[in-house]
Amino acid sequence: MNYANIKFIDTADGEGVRVSLFVSGCEIHCEGCFNKIAWDFNYGKEFTEIEENEILEACGKKYIAGLTILGGEPFSIQNQPTVLKLIQHFKEKYPEKTLWMYTGYVLNKDLLKGQRKHVEGVTGLILDSIDTLVDGPFILAERNLSLKFRGSNNQRILDKETIKGYLNG
Repeated sequence: MNYANIKFIDTADGEGVRVSLFVSGCEIHCEGCFNKIAWDFNYGKEFTEIEENEILEACGKKYIAGLTILGGEPFSIQNQPTVLKLIQHFKEKYPEKTLWMYTGYVLNKDLLKGQRKHVEGVTGLILDSIDTLVDGPFILAERNLSLKFRGSNNQRILDKETIKGYLNG
């Protein structure tokens, strides 16, 4: 997996001060996307243990509320195994800190068991680890600059309980 950027101090992509990983690669290609450059799976640099360790170390700072993973598209099939590995290490090391993820896919239409972006043994583990999921494609016609943590009216902010309801539902 490649990544487009790592922000070691980010207040725009989740509650509190966060570390944010922007993965590369997205097949959705939303019109008006804020990160169009990251659509290319080959964009940026390879995500290695070095970057993972830098992220985990940065998350250890007292003022960091947690980790946010966005893109590109973290739920692209080829990104999911590396994303899962990072999430597992993050949750092992910092169970008290929150994990936010952003996806252009819709949880209950694309990511659940049997759906088009579900990878057996991977996607469910990712979803089970997320504290907050912002889902849905960015729709330029529904852009709303007054929304907190999302760009268009159709996007949802789903908490852990809502995610679990879909997983168990």
